[in-house]
Amino acid sequence: MASRALSYLVIVSLLSLLSPAINGDLAGDTQALLSFKTAVRPSLPWNTSVSTCSWPGVGCSGNTITVLRLPGSSLTGQIPGGTIGKLTGLRTLSLRLNHLSGELPSDFSSLTELRNLYLQGNRFTGEFPSFLSSFKNLVRLNLADNNFTGSIPPSFNNLTRLATLYLENNGLTGEIPDLSNAPVAQLNVSYNSLNGSIPTKLRSMPKSSFLGTGLCGGPLGLCPGETLPSPGGSPAGAPGTGGETEGNGTGGKKKKLSGGAIAGIAIGSVVGALILLALLVLLCRRGTGARKTAVVPPKGPELGANGGVRSVPASGNGTAYVGSGGTGGGAVAGGAVALGAPAKEKGKQLVFLNGKEAFDLEDLLRASAEVLGKGTFGTAYKAVMETGAAVAVKRLKDVELAEIEFRQKVEQIGAIKDDKYVVPLMAYYYSRDEKLLVYEYIPMGSLSALLHGNRGSGHTPLNWETRFSIALSAARGVAHIHAAGPTSSHGNIKSSNILLTNTYDARVSDHGLATLVGPVPSSPARVSGYRAPEVTDLRRISQKADVYSFGVLILELLTGKAPTQTLLNEEGVDLPRWVQSVVREEWTSEVFDMELLRNGNVEDEMVQLLQLAIDCAAQHPDSRPHMTDVAARIEEIRRNGSATATAAPPQPESLDGDDMSSIRTE
Repeated sequence: MASRALSYLVIVSLLSLLSPAINGDLAGDTQALLSFKTAVRPSLPWNTSVSTCSWPGVGCSGNTITVLRLPGSSLTGQIPGGTIGKLTGLRTLSLRLNHLSGELPSDFSSLTELRNLYLQGNRFTGEFPSFLSSFKNLVRLNLADNNFTGSIPPSFNNLTRLATLYLENNGLTGEIPDLSNAPVAQLNVSYNSLNGSIPTKLRSMPKSSFLGTGLCGGPLGLCPGETLPSPGGSPAGAPGTGGETEGNGTGGKKKKLSGGAIAGIAIGSVVGALILLALLVLLCRRGTGARKTAVVPPKGPELGANGGVRSVPASGNGTAYVGSGGTGGGAVAGGAVALGAPAKEKGKQLVFLNGKEAFDLEDLLRASAEVLGKGTFGTAYKAVMETGAAVAVKRLKDVELAEIEFRQKVEQIGAIKDDKYVVPLMAYYYSRDEKLLVYEYIPMGSLSALLHGNRGSGHTPLNWETRFSIALSAARGVAHIHAAGPTSSHGNIKSSNILLTNTYDARVSDHGLATLVGPVPSSPARVSGYRAPEVTDLRRISQKADVYSFGVLILELLTGKAPTQTLLNEEGVDLPRWVQSVVREEWTSEVFDMELLRNGNVEDEMVQLLQLAIDCAAQHPDSRPHMTDVAARIEEIRRNGSATATAAPPQPESLDGDDMSSIRTE
């Protein structure tokens, strides 16, 4: 008993000695925050009469400050030493979307416990903070839209937990270091003065990750001196491979060709040249014979036929001809394209679904056109006829239906009419080898192009009002399609199929096309992250699968990320699962597009729409709402937002506060 009592007294004595130290640590952190408050404007709402851990934007674990989130607080000034750098227990620091300037203080190097560092959207200057490479626990780093200079240190390869690295719109120079040890799944270094070759591990990243730089390789094309990979897998003649070498490929002696090999190459070249010459003579004779006989019309409109021969440009757009309308023309420079030829299958004409024949097949074939895009079910063109009228023409591929069945299905598609929310199908053409659908032309292009286009200095972002309006119009359009019957579905909802008018009103396009085509490969490139998990055949899409795809579309509007952007890591995490993982870790505001957070009092609407999108993208179909309910919920969000528009604005830190924990995830 005596020994037990003695042990108790020793423990109590130790705790009494330690408690002042613990309280002293929190007191030191509090003083550091107050010094930071004094250095910036406007004044932060921190009241010393309450616990530091209760201050807005401050989070604690025990008596240690582990979280400081002050996004979008309009803070100006510089961060002095002895302030934030003293918070050595910080795990998350978010000062994004403020107006802070100057260099990061040197004592930031003490924040070695950081997991997440968000400084984007400020005016920080100075050399790239090389001390970050010592932050072994760093997972997410965002320094975008600042004025950092210098190079990315090679020691960044030591960050074995780094998953997100956003450095776009700075003044960084040099090469991207080897990041083979860092599990980077999200990267953007666009609009920096970087140069050199993109590291091998990062070459699977999208082109948008490297725009506006001097980099090469991967999605930007081959670097000087590189060649396409040889059958063995390594680029022949590429830097570092040593070209033709002997032994283990580490730079041994070059192989020497024997005399027999040289003779064989010479003989093979001569034989090849003779064969090529014979083929040219044969083709010339056939061409002469063809000019002496009657012209046999091709089998319906087809690409590259007759006088409308053109080649599709790599960029997917440019001047084109739907049909040549006569002889001559020939191939032209500049990458023009052709949709058809003047000849057509006997007895075949355009069939108009609304009874108004504004033009005929001959008018369409004579029209000039340009490629709008290549999608899952065919290529779309803008066709401008001699009268000046413009239409959109979809040239279908992989259609195996008999004419009667094709007509029935097309008429079902055309029966869904709602010019306000759905792009109407005007007419169609069916022949043995060609199937065309003619739609009303929508001038502003797709949501995908406007949302994910150039984000450089000339970019005009889609603000919250526009995005919300697009979400509501698209929901009404899909709901209208579903209202046609229990089996009526869109089948291919994605941002490239949401078209915008001159007033940014959204119209849903390409509904029902999945019922017209043959089996569609379900590769990631074709599905692009919108497909519901239960879908195995894109020709059999249910209405609940449409709801899932619509949920992904809403997440795309909120995050500014294309679904393919979150499919880059080895686990293949799709956009819904990525959003849910961030929300579960109470970093909800980090999912939102940075451009949206500049819009002011829209946080509540954004969070409510995020919850709706998560509900739509539920893994199990029965857990998803109906589209009519989705449209009604979006309308309710808008009504509630309008009703509270005159209320006091929320505190900036609310986007990162505990109020986000109410968002439901699976």
